[in-house]
Amino acid sequence: MTDPVENPSADIAWMRQLAEENGRAPMQGASILMMAGVYYGLASLFQWAVMADLLPFATQDALSIGWIAATLLFFVTLAVVTTRLKRQPGVVTTANKASSIAWSAMGWGIFALFTSVGVVGYRMGEAASLALIGLVPSIIMVFYGIGWTVSAVMQKSRPLWVLSIASFVAAPALAAFTGQPVQYLAYAATLFLLMALPGFLLMRAAKRA
Repeated sequence: MTDPVENPSADIAWMRQLAEENGRAPMQGASILMMAGVYYGLASLFQWAVMADLLPFATQDALSIGWIAATLLFFVTLAVVTTRLKRQPGVVTTANKASSIAWSAMGWGIFALFTSVGVVGYRMGEAASLALIGLVPSIIMVFYGIGWTVSAVMQKSRPLWVLSIASFVAAPALAAFTGQPVQYLAYAATLFLLMALPGFLLMRAAKRA
């Protein structure tokens, strides 16, 4: 029986290659980001249309319908995609694991945000709740900026850095339109451009890989 021959140089080279592959591995779960951008972008367009009186059949009481529908569709998509990803063979890289954790935490953070707005509305009345709701698009873009930042670092991707910076810039820009219907038109545009489109491109890149 022969003892294995140690080769420190080969071990270091293999570890370096593994680290580089972790950085270059295509981002998993991009379809979740794409559908989140599509669903909530459409909900934002619906909100804009109602607030601008472009839908005569819809009243102000119908504003929550779009967001509820988007959330239900998103959870269905999340369950389907998560199950499919778990069944896929292969190694989950550190980069993808870190990105997945960051985006998952961001999603729970948004859920906690809306729950907090509801609590404030219950405790302090509708006026206080409406004031906070005006800031929700900006706060969500900050969450997205954090998510893209983590992904950019882990994936070593300059385009993802651009998405991160654009998300942070979009936050105060959306706040400037608070209380106006155009805020939700602009919010829809940011969701399509900074979530749905990048998610689609990342999903396509993952399929090619």
